[in-house]
Amino acid sequence: MQHRARAQFKVGELVQLTDPKGRLHTIQLSEKGFFNSSRGSFPHSALIGKPEGTVVTAREGTEFLALRPLLKDYVLSMPRGATIIYPKDCAQIVQYADIFPGARVLEAGVGSGGLSMSLLSAIGADGKLTSIERRQDFATIAKANADMWFGYRHPAWDVQVGDFEQVAPTLGSHCWDRVVLDMLAPWECLPAAYDALVFGGVLCVYIATVTQMSRTIEAMKNQQKWVAVHAWETTERQWHVEGLSVRPEHSMVGHTGFLITARTLAQGQKPPRRGLRPAPAAKGQGGQWDHVDTWEAKDLGERTIADKKVRKVTRDLMRRAELAGLEDPHE
Repeated sequence: MQHRARAQFKVGELVQLTDPKGRLHTIQLSEKGFFNSSRGSFPHSALIGKPEGTVVTAREGTEFLALRPLLKDYVLSMPRGATIIYPKDCAQIVQYADIFPGARVLEAGVGSGGLSMSLLSAIGADGKLTSIERRQDFATIAKANADMWFGYRHPAWDVQVGDFEQVAPTLGSHCWDRVVLDMLAPWECLPAAYDALVFGGVLCVYIATVTQMSRTIEAMKNQQKWVAVHAWETTERQWHVEGLSVRPEHSMVGHTGFLITARTLAQGQKPPRRGLRPAPAAKGQGGQWDHVDTWEAKDLGERTIADKKVRKVTRDLMRRAELAGLEDPHE
């Protein structure tokens, strides 16, 4: 894998540069490449053949630390069409959905491939990840990003284009250890997810808004096939530590999305009766959005992805893949 390599920097590799103020710059090395920034500039040849952890001095005298990017850094800097799942949420999904080595994982909504790379790293070459994406252009971008990160097409990954409800039944019944959903209306896919999961398997849902979270959990309760349902969000705040100056940083990664995990009951079983009395407002679905039949990104306040941007990102990734000697992600 490219990010696990221990040899010297070579042409086509991604390198992360850190300037004296901690700003990060990710570049792809080329023989005639040249790095330019407001802090300094130098040719790529100053890094090619050098070991990781090299400090290179720019022509202006500024020093830059050169390291291979970590997965969290790569995900935040890679070209993307669809909005990514942030590293803090990817880490939660891998842990709380118990993505183990050799697991068979079914993913719906590949986007730009950020979560897919975390899942592939967790299951390893002996596992199986099948990602279902509705848009061909997003699937192409995701494969190109993953190829650039691993340095080759991961043998455990299969990307299929189509709707989850239509594709999932063709992939086998009750044979997937984990299912991960990242979509606008996950409650519509709960029956297909249940049919795909082994009994006792884990479903993990990533959604952006409270209304989506509420409707998904209410749908789980109504189906009476899901148990151990948990919902939460995670915030990330870094700290400034320098001498006696120890304080929280002024900025933080706050709300990005909600996560829901649930496990499947065996066929014909019903959930145990709850010992707590539900609140009156919890009867039924109890939300003003119940009458909404179709959910779109604009209804949830999400930004739409312009086709022009997707085409630009695809061209950029094709150029990077060609420079790195990788196979065509369209294939």
